[in-house]
Amino acid sequence: MAAGAIRGSRIGSGPMGEAERGEAAPRQAITYFCVNDHETVLQFSLEADVPASWDCPRCGMPASTDSADRPAAPKTEPYKTHLAYVKERRTEDEAVEILSEAIETLRAKRKSGEVIF
Repeated sequence: MAAGAIRGSRIGSGPMGEAERGEAAPRQAITYFCVNDHETVLQFSLEADVPASWDCPRCGMPASTDSADRPAAPKTEPYKTHLAYVKERRTEDEAVEILSEAIETLRAKRKSGEVIF
């Protein structure tokens, strides 16, 4: 191979111009506004259905096309422990009853020698 050769190209190749590709589809620029005052400009085809909301690429919050009426941030629930979920399902009286049944079962197993501790 020659020292001055350029790999991966051929004579006459070059960037394809618009004449070779054809004309671009007509477009419209739509601006989206998020809660954190970020503006995002996106290009859509004139024929395309423009979505009412779009996720902001900077902060991930929802954005809308109306700068005066920006969507609020979604509410996130805090992490719940297993105990919190159990307390949602059971009342205090049910918990006391289930605990007393478990203690009676454990004592019966200890008495019979099934559980040693």
